[in-house]
Amino acid sequence: MSTIERLRRRPDFLAAADGRRFHTERMTGQGRLRDGAAPDDPKALRVGFTITKRVGHATERNRIRRRLRAAVAAVAADLPVVPADIVLIARRPALDAPFDALKDDLRRAVTAVVKPRGPDAGPRPRRSGQRGAPGPTSGGKTSGGKPDQPTPHGRAAGSPAPAASLPQSLSNACGGVPDGQ
Repeated sequence: MSTIERLRRRPDFLAAADGRRFHTERMTGQGRLRDGAAPDDPKALRVGFTITKRVGHATERNRIRRRLRAAVAAVAADLPVVPADIVLIARRPALDAPFDALKDDLRRAVTAVVKPRGPDAGPRPRRSGQRGAPGPTSGGKTSGGKPDQPTPHGRAAGSPAPAASLPQSLSNACGGVPDGQ
């Protein structure tokens, strides 16, 4: 039987978000295999929980978190012993779902997200909308894919207005009167 640790640090949550995903009606599992951890380490599996405010108010979120913790404890013997970080993102149906359904979802999610990648698969390429991904540069294109078009004000769309083109009354927040500083 493996001892399961809790994920608590933000970088660990973000790293797990870059791994595999598994979705059910009640939760989403995100996970990644950790490098450098011994495979026979009894504390190899670490689990974190994310329950957003969109799910419900604080007492409902806490109840979902308690139910998920209890489900992890109940299926700990069935979970694979691998060095991995798993993040469970709860959805609203987890509040009223039968406990056996939560346990089944958890078993399936953990098994799916800790599955090793193929031998030639490198890191997953980042999409342009993800955290930390480099965004499109101003290479003559806007987000719509069209070349920069001048606006009626004579500047390219998306570029900031220069301070000199502002009306005199807006160029100084205190109305043009020096404040003595």
